[in-house]
Amino acid sequence: MNNQFKRYLQLNLIFLDLIMLVCSFIIPRLLFHSRISSSTIYAYLFFGSYSLISWAVFTSILGNYTEKIIIQFETFTKRTLQVFLLWIIFVLIYLFFSREVQVSRFFVFAFIISFALGIFFNRFLYVGIRNYFKTKDYLINNVIILGYNETALKLSSYFEQESIYTNLIGFVEDEQNIKELTHYPVLSNIKNLIQVAKDYDVQEIYSTITPEQNGYIYDLMSQAENECIRFKVVPNLSHFFSKPVIVDFVRDLPVLSLRSEPLEDVGNRLKKRVLDIIVSSLVIVFILSWLIPIVAILILLESRGSIFFSQKRTGKNNQPFNCLKFRSMKPNKDSELKQATKNDMRVTKVGKFLRKTSLDEFPQFINVFKGEMSLIGPRPHMLKHTDDYSKIVDQYMIRHFLKPGITGWAQINGFRGEITEPKQIKLRVQNDLWYLENWNIWLDIKILFLTVYTISKGDKQAY
Repeated sequence: MNNQFKRYLQLNLIFLDLIMLVCSFIIPRLLFHSRISSSTIYAYLFFGSYSLISWAVFTSILGNYTEKIIIQFETFTKRTLQVFLLWIIFVLIYLFFSREVQVSRFFVFAFIISFALGIFFNRFLYVGIRNYFKTKDYLINNVIILGYNETALKLSSYFEQESIYTNLIGFVEDEQNIKELTHYPVLSNIKNLIQVAKDYDVQEIYSTITPEQNGYIYDLMSQAENECIRFKVVPNLSHFFSKPVIVDFVRDLPVLSLRSEPLEDVGNRLKKRVLDIIVSSLVIVFILSWLIPIVAILILLESRGSIFFSQKRTGKNNQPFNCLKFRSMKPNKDSELKQATKNDMRVTKVGKFLRKTSLDEFPQFINVFKGEMSLIGPRPHMLKHTDDYSKIVDQYMIRHFLKPGITGWAQINGFRGEITEPKQIKLRVQNDLWYLENWNIWLDIKILFLTVYTISKGDKQAY
C-alpha cells in the first residue's frame, strides 16, 4: 500500500473511532444531565478516561489499525468487533470491582449502545473513504512488470490484492519467452519498455529479470530514471530457497533468513520476560506457598522419597537444565529414559491425581522465575528424547531457539502426552515452529487462558 495513503487512512480511522467514543460519552451525559448530580462529575470523568484509555490499549495490542488489518473491510470489521467485545468486558469489570455506584447504570448502557452504533457508522465511512481515494489519480500508481515468469505472475496477483492504489497495466516481455495466456496484456518486447511506460503514464517498473540474467537491464534502469520512472528489481530466490525468506538489512547489506522470529527483537523478549516474572511471582507467592506443603504431605504419606522430581531436559539453544515437577511416580531407574504412558504402573495414586489436574507441573513456575523456562513455549523433552526425535524430524532442533514452556501452542491444540508414532512428534514440532514464527504478547495471553480452560474441563491426554 502507498505509505502516504496508509498513514493517512490509519490516522483517520483512529481519529474517527476516538471521536465517536468521546461523543458517545458526552451526548448521553448531556441528555441525562437532569438526572445526574453535579457532585458525581469526577466519577464520570474517571470512568470516561478509563474507557478511552482501555480502548486505545486494546486496539494497540490487537493491531486494529495495522496495514494488513485495514486493507480488507471484512478483516477490519471482524477485528473491530473483537476489540469492542473485549472493551465491553473490561468496562464491566471496572464497574464491578471498583464498586462505582455514582455512575448511572442506565448511562453506561446508553454509552455502550451509542458507541456500538458509532463504530458501525464509522465502518461505512471507512468504505466511503476507501472508494473516494481509489478514484484519486495522485494516489494510484500505474505499474508495468518487466518479464513474464513465475515471479511476475505472483507479483501480479499481489497487486490485485492491493488494488486500492496500484493499477497494473501489463507485462513487457519478448514474444519467444511467453508460454501461456495471461489476464493482463503483453504490451511490447523488452527493447520498447521505456516508450511503452511513457505512453501509459507509468510511475513504476518492476523487473523480474535481474541484471545478471540480462545485462541490458542496467541500460533500462538508467533510461527509466532519466524519464522520472522508478525502476525496481524483484529477484527470484527460488533457485536458492524452496520457501519464502525474510529479508533484513545490516546497514546496506541484505540478510536473508529462513523464518521470521519476533523474539529475536530485544523489546519483544523483554515483554515476554516481564509477563513471565509477573505471573510466576504471583503463582509462587499465592499458590505454591500453600500448595507445596499440602502436596508434600500427600506424596510422603503414600511413598517415601523426594517431594520434587528433578529431571535434565533440553532448554534454549540445546542447553540442559533441571526441570522441576512434583513427584508423581515411585522411585524407578527408568525415569530418565522412559516417558509416562497410559495406565503406567509407576504412577502413584496421588501422582495420578496430580498428573490428571496438571498440578505436578506447578513447580516449573520456579524454573520460569529463574529464567530457565517461559510460561509459553515448546515443552521441554528428556535429553534422550531430544536425541531420538532430532533424527526423526528434520526441523526438530529449531524449536530450541526458544525457552521451553510450561504450556504451548501445541499443547492447547491437543498435542501433549505420550508419543507413540513419528507423526505425533512431527505435528507437535509444526505447532511449535508456528508459535516461534508468529509470536506476540497477545498470543501468549490467549494460550494461558486456553490452557486454564482445557485443564478446567479435563484433558484426556493428561495421564
